[in-house]
Amino acid sequence: MEQERTDTMKTEEQVNRMLDDIKEKLQIVNAGAIKAKDFDLDKFDDLEEVHAHVMSRNSFSVNEMDAIVSELGQMRK
Repeated sequence: MEQERTDTMKTEEQVNRMLDDIKEKLQIVNAGAIKAKDFDLDKFDDLEEVHAHVMSRNSFSVNEMDAIVSELGQMRK
């Protein structure tokens, strides 16, 4: 039986998509340092919350960007 893929599945591909969105929105210079393979799927829900927050905002202060990048760093394996 083939497993049906749904949007609720937690995959490295989805992690990669969310990270790409975040990197683009924040215009992160060293975007290559943030890779999906470095994130544990156990942190998927946390990453999803950060993604939703970043995507809901139009602009960020330097302090907010630092906090987001720091949060992403804490989620890494």
